[in-house]
Amino acid sequence: MENPRGPSYNGPAMPHNPAPPLADQTIAIVGVGLIGGSIAAALQARDVARTVIGIGRNPQRLEQARQRGLLDSVSTDPATVAAADLVILCTPVDQIIADVRQLAPHCRPGTILTDAGSVKAPLCQALENLPAGVEFLGSHPLAGSEKQGFEYADAGLFAGRVCVLTPTDSSTSRARQQVAEFWQSLGADVREMSPEEHDRALAETSHLPHLVAAALAATLTPENAPLAATGFRDATRIASGDAELWTAILRGNAAELLQSLARFEETLLKFRTAVQSPTPQSLQALLQAARDNRETAVHCLTSLTTAGASPDTET
Repeated sequence: MENPRGPSYNGPAMPHNPAPPLADQTIAIVGVGLIGGSIAAALQARDVARTVIGIGRNPQRLEQARQRGLLDSVSTDPATVAAADLVILCTPVDQIIADVRQLAPHCRPGTILTDAGSVKAPLCQALENLPAGVEFLGSHPLAGSEKQGFEYADAGLFAGRVCVLTPTDSSTSRARQQVAEFWQSLGADVREMSPEEHDRALAETSHLPHLVAAALAATLTPENAPLAATGFRDATRIASGDAELWTAILRGNAAELLQSLARFEETLLKFRTAVQSPTPQSLQALLQAARDNRETAVHCLTSLTTAGASPDTET
């Protein structure tokens, strides 16, 4: 596992016994949609946990997920987390802080909470001080889809995909090990970054692309819609994501996103100038550089993605 902080960063020791092996753990998933459902499906397919509990607000949806074999038990009661060794928050990013604060008082000492959200710094800063012996450590699996709901759950969604852990100076080595082992058990390639490093990187690799895809889709005039072919479809696919979910993500990382957007605007101006140039060389050079950049990124993704892993966008 890569550690940009260096090998000396181990975090303070936690005054509790080591976590039980994953096979003996009870794992609670809060928010059983696409990501939560895919986590549950992977846990069941890989026989990782002893018990998988689904927690949410809609008892009918939870029961449907249980009947599909994703969950061993379900509950709408936050106090249910008292049975869990590890709690995974898969709720919208603007709800995670409130959800953790609601759940943490019900957790027994030694419980670790983590999440799957696309924004990390605000969460990690707000969740430093939880009840004694209960700890939050941020994580973000770079996998997902524009689809929604546990009906699209994919047990292979995380296989061969990067999952970023975002420990802080107060994170314990116990939490880092337990959360890393959890994501590795689902097939993910686990790496560590600071919350701030994560948000800067994701602004460029995920949040800006979504904003640009949405802007491109919004630019299409109705009379030209019948002429939009595969190029338009491929370039705007991620704009099909849930608008409420993505509003929370983009606003949650607004400062870093605006920095990436400014760099994009500078690049777009170079392309505009090249299009206006009387000679083709500058435009051709920009297009070639863009192609090379994309090929490098695709090669990185392909080298990590195992057979059957989803190529869809991260959340």
